[in-house]
Amino acid sequence: MTDFEKRKLEMELKNFTSKNFEKPSDCRNAAQIRFYVRELCNKIEEYETRFNYVPAWAYSLLSQYTAVQNRMVHIEFVKTYA
Repeated sequence: MTDFEKRKLEMELKNFTSKNFEKPSDCRNAAQIRFYVRELCNKIEEYETRFNYVPAWAYSLLSQYTAVQNRMVHIEFVKTYA
């Protein structure tokens, strides 16, 4: 895969995420985060299957969503069992 093709795929994925996703820090509930995590995982899997290439920032974004989700789960756990 050429650098041009990689940049094109990165731009397509970046456009998709900017149009369809909120920033991880702007998410307000666990259901929203789960939806974004699931959609991003599906997109990453699609890129791996179709192009054998996923931009590194996609994994970083997934990590950010997961961190916010873990924080929300922890807060709920503390509220429930404290």
